[in-house]
Amino acid sequence: MHLTPDQTIFWQWGMFSLNATLIFTWLVMEVLVVGSWLVTRHLSASTQISRGQNLLEVIVLGIRDQIQEIIDQPAGPYLPFIGTLFIFIALSNLLSVIPGYQPPTGSLSTTTALALCVFFAVPLYGVRKKGVRGYLQQYLQPNPIMLPFNIIGDFSRIVALAVRLFGNVMSGTMIVGILLSVAPLLFPVMMQVLGLLTGMIQAYIFAILAMVFIAAASQVDQHNPQTDSEVFHG
Repeated sequence: MHLTPDQTIFWQWGMFSLNATLIFTWLVMEVLVVGSWLVTRHLSASTQISRGQNLLEVIVLGIRDQIQEIIDQPAGPYLPFIGTLFIFIALSNLLSVIPGYQPPTGSLSTTTALALCVFFAVPLYGVRKKGVRGYLQQYLQPNPIMLPFNIIGDFSRIVALAVRLFGNVMSGTMIVGILLSVAPLLFPVMMQVLGLLTGMIQAYIFAILAMVFIAAASQVDQHNPQTDSEVFHG
């Protein structure tokens, strides 16, 4: 039994290899691209909409409402990034019901890549909201002595984000594999159902934590509302 999809090698030539992580990551991306094209090619503003558009609107509005509850401001600038993270992780985990499929989120390389996306998104949104000077000043709060600790905190929370998702997905795959060898009929079905729920929860937690990190970096001093206005309007 392989612990991660990285260990499942389909093709190798020298130092280059094609493992299950790459294959199933591209499979998830292909499903998302094709599914998005099929659902959005006939979008309608009328009351008579397709089931696909109805499902898409439910998902988008649900993600938007969750973002607004966290940051207490319009979710528009954050919706594409946070929504993409959530849908990619959720679909990666949900497809584990297909026999032979190995979720790419069970690979530390995939979760690290997702965490790095959050790592770079935090300063981008922070600078966009507060300006370069305003964003960098938060590393000196509450006093300059905290500068190294604030920097270490940024790195440590990204590492925790990657390891937490990897550990939960990998451990779930291992439990299913062990139970499959012990009781191949009963327990795997129960664990697959539980795995679907766990996969959705992991996607939700990852997206929520990413939004919390971005919101913390984008938080504007409420006592000085002109700062926000100056950043956007010059």
